[in-house]
Amino acid sequence: MINNLELNGNSSLPDFYTEAFQAFDRNRDVPEIDVRFYPYIGINHTIRVRDGKVFVRIAEMCRDMPPVGQQALAFILVAKLLRKKVPVNAREIYSNLIKTVEMREKATESKRSRGRKVISTDKGAVYDLGEIFDCLNRDYFRGSVSKPVLTWSARKTYRILGHHDATHKTIVISKSLDSANVPKYVVESVVFHEMLHIHHPTVHHNGRRYNHTPAFRRDEEKFAYFDEAEKWIERNVRKLKKEAKRK
Repeated sequence: MINNLELNGNSSLPDFYTEAFQAFDRNRDVPEIDVRFYPYIGINHTIRVRDGKVFVRIAEMCRDMPPVGQQALAFILVAKLLRKKVPVNAREIYSNLIKTVEMREKATESKRSRGRKVISTDKGAVYDLGEIFDCLNRDYFRGSVSKPVLTWSARKTYRILGHHDATHKTIVISKSLDSANVPKYVVESVVFHEMLHIHHPTVHHNGRRYNHTPAFRRDEEKFAYFDEAEKWIERNVRKLKKEAKRK
């Protein structure tokens, strides 16, 4: 049964993929398979077919993953390639391995060393993010929030108005908000939200990530213009979208 993986101690990485192809379709001729590790920034893997040959690229940070994990990953990738249901046991084995503290630390370090964060400036045409951060830090956090790199995004966006990158210790605010048509309290609200991500770090529990905890949500509503800012964004999202798409 596919859901009961049995590990052959002499198996190599290509052997795992051959095994997976045969398990899903014993009548299929197994193609030539090329498996290599690749320096992806995160825990990413790809499987593609080119000229009848299968190319598998596994994140470098998974090089030391035990054979049972590599076998499980092979079944997952081949299942996706063949549009088959991923075996339950394979999913559980792989999921438990990548949720370990060691793997999370590897992913963070990889993102920090290989990732690239585009930094423009905290001083916009209308609003100064540094000044806004300092005022919010004083008024709501008693100066306890360590100041990260603050920057306006390189381009106007409308889906994501703010983002906190814990790895690079950066807060990015959408350039769409750096406008005289946008009330200051809206910009402050978005910056305040991202500051809360520093004040309330991500919680890991049973392999899951929780960014917006109940404590986070309670503190978010302490912002003096929380309701007004939410309503303004809701009313103006179409306008922000139009501005962002304008060439």
